[in-house]
Amino acid sequence: MRRGSFVLSSLLLGTMAYANSVQSLDTISVESSTIDDRFSTKRTEVSNTTTIRGEIIDESHTENIQQILQSIPGITTEVKTGDSLKIHIRGVENQMYMGEKPGVAIVIDGVPVFERTGAVNIDLDNIESIKVLKGGASYLFGDDALSGAVIITTKKGAHYNHNFATIERGSFGYRKLLGRTGYSNDVLNFHIQGSQRKADGYHEDSDYSTKYYNGKLQYFIDDSSDLTFGAEYSKRAKDSHGTVGGADEADHNPESIYEGDQESRDYTRMYDVELEKYFVTYSKYFTEQTNLLVNAYMYTDDTSFWSGPQTKDGNNVKQPSLDDSDYIYDNYYEQTQRGIKSELRTSSQKFAALLGVDLRDNEYKNKVIYKTNQALVRYMPMPVVTADYFKAGDEKSNDTTDEKVYAIYGEYKHGFSKDLTATINARYDKIKLDYMDSDGEDLEKNFNVYSYRVGTNYNLDAKNTLFVNYSTGFRAPTISQLFAGSTSAWGYTENNSDLEPEKSYNYEIGLRGSLDWFNYEAALFRIDRDDFIMKTSGNYGDTSNTSGDMWDNIGGARHQGLELSVYDKITDKLSYNIAYTYLDARYTNYHNLAMDLGGTMTYFDPNGNRIPRTSKHMLNVILDYYVFPSWKMQAEWVKKSSYYADDLNQMQIDGQDAVNLLTQYKSNYQNIEYAFFARVDNLFDNQYYSTARASGDRDENGVFDSEDLSITVNQGRTFTVGFSMKF
Repeated sequence: MRRGSFVLSSLLLGTMAYANSVQSLDTISVESSTIDDRFSTKRTEVSNTTTIRGEIIDESHTENIQQILQSIPGITTEVKTGDSLKIHIRGVENQMYMGEKPGVAIVIDGVPVFERTGAVNIDLDNIESIKVLKGGASYLFGDDALSGAVIITTKKGAHYNHNFATIERGSFGYRKLLGRTGYSNDVLNFHIQGSQRKADGYHEDSDYSTKYYNGKLQYFIDDSSDLTFGAEYSKRAKDSHGTVGGADEADHNPESIYEGDQESRDYTRMYDVELEKYFVTYSKYFTEQTNLLVNAYMYTDDTSFWSGPQTKDGNNVKQPSLDDSDYIYDNYYEQTQRGIKSELRTSSQKFAALLGVDLRDNEYKNKVIYKTNQALVRYMPMPVVTADYFKAGDEKSNDTTDEKVYAIYGEYKHGFSKDLTATINARYDKIKLDYMDSDGEDLEKNFNVYSYRVGTNYNLDAKNTLFVNYSTGFRAPTISQLFAGSTSAWGYTENNSDLEPEKSYNYEIGLRGSLDWFNYEAALFRIDRDDFIMKTSGNYGDTSNTSGDMWDNIGGARHQGLELSVYDKITDKLSYNIAYTYLDARYTNYHNLAMDLGGTMTYFDPNGNRIPRTSKHMLNVILDYYVFPSWKMQAEWVKKSSYYADDLNQMQIDGQDAVNLLTQYKSNYQNIEYAFFARVDNLFDNQYYSTARASGDRDENGVFDSEDLSITVNQGRTFTVGFSMKF
């Protein structure tokens, strides 16, 4: 389908129904907001969205948000350790598995959060709601919203005017403590809370701990305006992600962490992450239909970790005395995101409009120093001088990138009749990058990018709605991609200052509503990606023998499929939720992947191949049964089909199949509400891989096969129990 014809067909629906505009209209409102979702409705939303309430999250008693998001069609996640994970929508960026951006905008209380590890850390105990917006979302959030956005609002409000405490214990040394207190009156409400999660982990070097301290205060200035202050501090420590290498050809699917190649463990270890977030939001009602929001924020991320396991000496000779506890580099990242947003919204019976301004001032600092003495680092063309040519403590790299964003965006929604509305969004981003390193290298690059959405929403009857939309997304190149030859200390990659922003074009048509037996939402979607930025030697190619290797706009991909959710109450005691995704994600322009096989560069053509780690079929079924109002039982079935671990589609990995059970009992005694719960994940102890990936000849034997896999094995059956009190 041509892009223009899709847009025209969307607008044609509005033109045909314009004659009915004399009919009585309900008040129209804008759903789009990057600051606050208090005005959101789904009746006239033109995109596929899902919202999960905080109560559902609290009562799920999960260890990480992956177990919540898997109930939403089109969402996949890669759990790093504990509650740190990468989120993907519709398979976009499933082929990337290191520290790259995920192709999804993660927004917490209006703050566009991105951690230097490429993952995101979310306090599950402080969520008021999660809204997932699918399709290109750069028209709201700018850079990296290629496939959508995950919008999280943290807890606030007078309903937290109480004291609360909980304790949980589980398999592999998992334990959690949480305490919260709050207060409210006619002028203000606030709450503060602290929590800690720890686990020993299910494999060697997999222990982690997280601490959260957060609070929010809302002050009502008068009947039409208020101020909200929020703060959060978190400190995380984890060792490794738990990856091992593939076994030999006779047993290429190890069923436990201990059956894999122990010499191919994680390339990085010992993460220490300190995060701080502060924001203030001002809200003012001028009339019931007109509102102003202003949000100012600061988000900091200090991350340190080890990288480069040293199993060979300075002359690249394997030494039995060296193991994966010896690492070459200490990495230090300091990131500060600062910004201010403002949105003016107004609505009436015939139209609604939003005008927003988004200003950002971000700073990224990177420092890498030698942790051990090194004479020669692999992939670095430097002659061996002495065994201590690089001494521990020597600086390998030290640089700072300043990023400034100036953006204006808006939405206009028009009601042609009581049944049909049309929506147009547009955004303009000016992005300025300025890089400087300790050697005096000074580099600059600017981008001007437009993004938009157009769609219609037609009420077929009082209960069912048809929606159609076309939207765009983009990702601007990074300094390290534009000027890899000048900024990288790791290989031969050349500069390419002519890189253009990646683009995504999203098409969607869907239905939502209710029939006699169930509620539903269904959508057909297609995402076309152009100017895909990849290395000419492959995403993680060894560039040491590649002449002219660089980052380039050489790639293209198409993601298309079906998303379906069905939910309803069968009886007053029994309800269900079914989420199904069919996804076909393939490269459409990727003709020259280079791989070093035994010192010889071999070129492959992955064009038409399925994108790694994208299952064609994903199914999630949840049944809730109330034995009586205070006793709930839940059963969940999670099923994913097989996927490929590599761009060449040579290594097919079995899918996932798990059944999870939860029971919870609540009661009151002398004004104290208490609750008990017990949870079993992976009831039948099925063994599968949480993730599997391969991108090169990892064992350097000249053959690309299953021995080159990097695998994270599922931990199997786990148990969790807990007790909480509210008073």
